[in-house]
Amino acid sequence: MKQRRILIGLGVIAALLIFFFTILFFIGLVTGGKSSRFAFGDKIAIVEVRGVISQSSGVIEHLQQYAEDEGIKAIILRIDSPGGGVGPAQEIYREVIKIKAKKKVITSMGSVAASGGYYIASASDRIVANPGTITGSIGVIMQFSNLEDLLKKIGIKGVVLKSGEHKDIGSPFREMTPEEKSIMQEVLDNVHQQFIQAVADGRKLDRAKVVQIADGRILTGEQAKNLGLVDEMGNLQDTIELTAKMVGIEGKPNVIYPKRKLSIWELLMRDMASAIIDVLNEKGYELNFPIQIK
Repeated sequence: MKQRRILIGLGVIAALLIFFFTILFFIGLVTGGKSSRFAFGDKIAIVEVRGVISQSSGVIEHLQQYAEDEGIKAIILRIDSPGGGVGPAQEIYREVIKIKAKKKVITSMGSVAASGGYYIASASDRIVANPGTITGSIGVIMQFSNLEDLLKKIGIKGVVLKSGEHKDIGSPFREMTPEEKSIMQEVLDNVHQQFIQAVADGRKLDRAKVVQIADGRILTGEQAKNLGLVDEMGNLQDTIELTAKMVGIEGKPNVIYPKRKLSIWELLMRDMASAIIDVLNEKGYELNFPIQIK
C-alpha cells in the first residue's frame, strides 16, 4: 500500500513536470527570437543597460534583433548605470549610431546614467531623464594601489620579470616613476578627448561647450537639461508616450520589455512546487523532509 502511494505521488510529480515544462516551452516560443511578431500593431522595444558596463555583447544583440524587426518602430534605451569600461561603452555607442539610420533610439534615464552610461545615452536621438537622475560625469579615471611600504612591514618582497621597460606600469610593488605617470596621463587624456567628441557629435553640441563641463562633475537631470545634455524631464512611461508620438503610433503602443529569464524560472519553480504540494495534500499524502532549516 505504501509503495503504491509512492508510485502515485511520483506519477503526479512527473505529470506536473511535463505540464510545466510544456508551458515553459511555449513561453520560449513566444518570448524568444523574433517574439514581437506575435503581438499586433506597431511596437516599441526596450533595451536595458543596468549596472557597471563591463561588456557590450548582450546589449548589442538586443539592439540588432530589434533593429531588424520591422514591427518595432523605435527602441528605448533604459539606462541605469554609473558607467564602466571604455571599450564596451564605445561599442554600444557605435551600434546605437548605426541603428539610428534605420529607426529612432530614445534614452530613458533611471536613477543614474553617468560616465559610460551617459556616453551611450549621448548617441540616441533624444534623452529623457528624471529631475533627480545622476548623470554627466564626463571624464576618465584610472586608479592604482601602491602596497610597497605595507609589504615591507610584513616581510614580503615582490619580484617582477618583464621584457619591456614599461610592462609593469601600475605594479602595486613599487612607486610609479614620473615618466610612467606621464604615459598613463596621456592615455587618459586621449580617452577623455574621445569622450568629449562623442558627446559633441551625439548631442550636436559645440565641442568647446562640452569641454567646459567635461571635468568629471556629476549633474542632476535638471542641471543636465539646462546645459543641453538632456532633452526632456520624465520617467519611463513618459518616454514611451514621447517615443510613440515621434514615430506616429496612435493610441497605446505595444511595448516589448526585456526578457527576464530568472524571473520566469523563479515563477515556474514556485508555481510547480505549490501545485505539487496542493495535489499531494488533496490525495492525503504527508511530505516529510529530512533536511530542515531552523
